[in-house]
Amino acid sequence: MAVTFESPATASIDAGVTIAPDTTIANGVTLKGDTAIGERCTIGPQTTMINTDVGDDTTILHSYLTDCVVANDVSIGPFAYLRPEANIGDGAKIGTFVEVKKSTVGAGAKVPHLSYIGDADIGDRANVGGGAITANYHRKVKNRTVIGKDAKTGVHNSFVAPVRVGDGAYTGAGSVIADDVPDGALGIARSEQKNIEGYAKRVEEGS
Repeated sequence: MAVTFESPATASIDAGVTIAPDTTIANGVTLKGDTAIGERCTIGPQTTMINTDVGDDTTILHSYLTDCVVANDVSIGPFAYLRPEANIGDGAKIGTFVEVKKSTVGAGAKVPHLSYIGDADIGDRANVGGGAITANYHRKVKNRTVIGKDAKTGVHNSFVAPVRVGDGAYTGAGSVIADDVPDGALGIARSEQKNIEGYAKRVEEGS
């Protein structure tokens, strides 16, 4: 059992890095500092990891990770950014163009795409809809967002911290969630749609 380097000439590996057997390092991978990678992982292509601990059976594609912890059987990327104190649990998914900072993502939880998760705690098996933002900074103070176990949040949600979405709760698409959502409830916070008939014609006529 050995580590496989698909393109050794394109890999940059610091002396302090450890890589367990049966892991594959694809082209364009940079591993720096105290990075440690478990067994049967696939790292890259085009992935940078600095001072990062990775468990077994994890795949990390086209991503940048620094000072974070990734557990077993995790899928990351492509094009994810894990910043310091990101802690990703077993079987979790961090998808395309997702940024995670100073947050815990529980076992089996999914943040599939186009989201910023900062100063947050995502419960086990929760699913965070695309385009989620944790609004964690206000008047020089950072607060935390909690999304409970088995919660399912809608697309294009903003969570104005401090706020909690309860276990098994839902949030509606396009909602700005500024108040706690109880366990098992549905939180919706968006304005009523209005359609202005004939608007396009008025624009064309300059009226």
